[in-house]
Amino acid sequence: MNDLKIAERDDAARAIPRVLRVSAALSWRVLVILGAVYVLGLVIGRIYVVVIPVAIAMLLSALLAPVVAGLARRGVPRALATALVLVGGLAVVGGVLTFVISAFIEGFPDLQRQVIASLTALKVQLAEGPLHINDAQIDNYLQQAQDWLQANQAMLTSGALSTAGTFGNFLTGLVLALFTLIYFLHDGRRVWLFVIKLVPGHVRHKVDVAGCRGFESLVGYVRATALVAVVDALGIGLGLVIFGVPLAIPLAALVFLGGFVPIVGAVASGSVAVLVALVTKGWVTALIVVGVVLVVQQVEGNILQPLLLGRAVRLHALAVVLAISIGAVVSGIVGALLMVPLVAVLNASIRSLVDEEEEPATPEQPPAEETPDPPETDEEPEPTPTPDR
Repeated sequence: MNDLKIAERDDAARAIPRVLRVSAALSWRVLVILGAVYVLGLVIGRIYVVVIPVAIAMLLSALLAPVVAGLARRGVPRALATALVLVGGLAVVGGVLTFVISAFIEGFPDLQRQVIASLTALKVQLAEGPLHINDAQIDNYLQQAQDWLQANQAMLTSGALSTAGTFGNFLTGLVLALFTLIYFLHDGRRVWLFVIKLVPGHVRHKVDVAGCRGFESLVGYVRATALVAVVDALGIGLGLVIFGVPLAIPLAALVFLGGFVPIVGAVASGSVAVLVALVTKGWVTALIVVGVVLVVQQVEGNILQPLLLGRAVRLHALAVVLAISIGAVVSGIVGALLMVPLVAVLNASIRSLVDEEEEPATPEQPPAEETPDPPETDEEPEPTPTPDR
């Protein structure tokens, strides 16, 4: 009988081209990461009522924590420092809101008169212009709008109820954000040390350093954004006051709030100011206000942001725009507000984790102490006895 020899087959992995093997390995890893991100997004979507207040509390803590730390270094008890900063911050916010609301109430009658005069002039222009729209046609359009409101009253009522429910969620989130902010300011370091206990001990110190650097980046981002928003509000508000646009102070406050949403917020709030100027003062003043807004935003984008952000938040402009777009698509205005600081924190933390140049010693494994050398003697060492065979 002849021996049957089975030919040795090549390994299947070696038969596949290396480019295909590397691409396949990267592909399934990317799919796993995307799946994890998708599941995380679903979880956050289910508990967004909790996640968003905690995120806002984190932003506020990045703004207020340095003040609390400064008071604590000067001998003020941390609990008292936290209380003073919170009360002072709430007083400032309440004062600003009261001032803005009172200014809006005082300027509203003037705004109403100017809007009515502008609408009257618009009706005259429509009747005498190339469209030749008379008062009867305008009244017909208004009647159609009124009929549409009456026909869709049920839908509008349900929308109002939904808005009321959203307002209830807003109050709940506001209380949760306040309590979370108190704990972040008073015991933020302990909370973070408790969180990093979930990671293995041999990398815990490096994760701690990465988290601290991420929080430092967040502090730099919030400080710079607040200062840029103040400069925007002062510049545009001063321009509105000079050219006599009504409600200049509430519009400046709107510009300040919009400044916390980079690029998009400044454009939106500036557009509102231009629209008010167009309705109340005409197109000449509106064009001047457009020039003021453009000048202020150019100074902000080309001078203030690079100078103030500096190395604290190293994000490219394209990354900022993409982050705002993704956040707006996912969660609207709140997502656009929170996505850029989230990307800034992740950028600083990941840079710290992948930095191979710095290898700090972990506190769990201190460096071994050096053993002293034995004293030198003139005696020869005794020979080591060998066992008899």
